[in-house]
Amino acid sequence: MRPRLLDLFCGAGGAAMGYHQAGFEVVGVDIKKQPRFPFEFHQADALEFPLDGFDVYHASPPCQAYSRAFSALVGYRKDHPDLVGSTRNLLIGVGKPFIIENVIGSPLFNYIELDGTMFGLKTYKCRWFELHGFGIPELPLSRYKKGMVKSGELVGIISHSDNPQERTRREDMEGAYGIDWGLNRHELRQAIPPAYTEYIGKYLLRALR
Repeated sequence: MRPRLLDLFCGAGGAAMGYHQAGFEVVGVDIKKQPRFPFEFHQADALEFPLDGFDVYHASPPCQAYSRAFSALVGYRKDHPDLVGSTRNLLIGVGKPFIIENVIGSPLFNYIELDGTMFGLKTYKCRWFELHGFGIPELPLSRYKKGMVKSGELVGIISHSDNPQERTRREDMEGAYGIDWGLNRHELRQAIPPAYTEYIGKYLLRALR
C-alpha cells in the first residue's frame, strides 16, 4: 500500500507527480480550481483542510511575496500573502514529516536547493525545499552552478510577455520540465518539474519505512 501524501497549495500537479512516481498516493488541495491536477483533488483553503489520515505533507505556499521576478513592481510583494510561517506552524503541529517548497530568497530553513540541471532537464528553475522529519545526503553542485551549461542549452525564462517572439513554446516548456499531462502555459510557469520531488520522495519513503 502506498503511503498517503497531502499536497497543499498543489497547483496543477508538478510536485504531486514526482511524489507519485516515487511511490506515494497523492491528494491535492488548492483554493483555486485545478482541472488538470492528475490525482484526487479538493478545492479548499489549504490552511483549513483536514490533515488527518495522511503519512506526510508537502506545501508550496504562494511565492510572489519572495520572488525576485516581481521585486521591481512597486507594492506587488505587499499585495501577496506571506504564508510560509503559518504553513510551517500548522504542519509542525501534526508531528509527521513534511516539506515546504518555495523560491530562492524565501524564509525557509534546513532546506536543500534543487535545479533542473541536476536531473538532466533543459531548465534551470532553482527551488528550495525545507525538510522536516527526514534528511537527504549532501548534494553535488549542479551543472549550472559549476558553469557547465552551454549557451542555448536550456529553455529560456518563461516570459509573461504577450509578444509571441518572447514567449517560450508550450511544447518546449513541457519537454524541459518533464511534464506531459496537458498543462497550459500559466500552469507550466508555476509548476515544479516532477524530477525534483521524485528525488525527495525516494528518501522520504526510506524514512517512513
